[in-house]
Amino acid sequence: MTTRRKFLTTAALGGAGTLAAPAIVKAQTPIKWRFQTYAGAALGEHVTKPAIDYINNAANGEMEIELFYADQIVPTGELFRALQTGTIDAVHSDDDSMAAPTEVTVFGGYFPLATKHSLDVPVLFNQYGLADIWRDAYKKVGVTWLSAAGQDPCNFNTKKKITSLADLDGLRLYTFPTAGRFLAQFGVVPMSIPYEDAEVAVQTGELDGMAWSGITEDYTVGWANVTDYFLTNNISGAWIGSFYVNEQKWADLPEHLKSVVMAGIEASHTYRNQWYWGGEAKLRATGDKLELTSIPAEEWKQVEDAAKVFWDEIAETNETSAKLVKIFREYNSVIEKAGPPYTFG
Repeated sequence: MTTRRKFLTTAALGGAGTLAAPAIVKAQTPIKWRFQTYAGAALGEHVTKPAIDYINNAANGEMEIELFYADQIVPTGELFRALQTGTIDAVHSDDDSMAAPTEVTVFGGYFPLATKHSLDVPVLFNQYGLADIWRDAYKKVGVTWLSAAGQDPCNFNTKKKITSLADLDGLRLYTFPTAGRFLAQFGVVPMSIPYEDAEVAVQTGELDGMAWSGITEDYTVGWANVTDYFLTNNISGAWIGSFYVNEQKWADLPEHLKSVVMAGIEASHTYRNQWYWGGEAKLRATGDKLELTSIPAEEWKQVEDAAKVFWDEIAETNETSAKLVKIFREYNSVIEKAGPPYTFG
């Protein structure tokens, strides 16, 4: 029989050999992604970089995402194609700006008069089914949709003072495709130029201003330095933007890193909400670069009524659009009945 002493001696000798061997940990090559945002560097610092920083830090060396800003790899209008082909691995943008070939594209960016506040967007996606609709729409075109969130409203910052709808006539504005299509009926001339060229275009007279953001962005990116007025009426209360990833890149990513990516994105949603919400209020109240103007509510109602007609036109284009318009109508009915603070006034 093995005696206790013999067992301990054998174990000690064998154990010594085992314990003496150095622990070898092979450093694996990190997974690397190239990521492009719709935003320029000044804006991207707040709307996209927090998510990338979070992911890179939390991935513990297993994953590295290199962030590129607006138009640095491809023009914004080519983001979808670049994502689909793998030229870019992941993207932060709205569907409208990146010309995604889906039935939800016109609802991305600023769908006219569809939202009142930034929190409307996560509510619509998480409680009213938009997340499933977006996910399915992108699956059909070979891209993985990850998450959407709201940001700032779409106001006007211009060189010309706007106090009536007539003042919109002839204005050359940098804006989103669907927003421009809607505003054209009021005489606005939508202009499509690279994001980083917009400020200079105002200075040279090519543009009269922008219908692209709220006042937080106007100050952050320098547009408040080249325009004089900010119209408090907006054509949408919140931008709808999303994070997307190349389908194969997402499939190849280990599950624990997928969780890291999603945690970083969701954390960045929270940051943007407070950054915009606080900025919109503070800069309206204390900003000294843009004079606030407004179009009377009774006159602005023409824009609101036109939006309802526009919604009907969009609903007729396909079954998905009809479903989405129905959801937007249902949600807006709910918040109208709820009253302040869900609606204005």
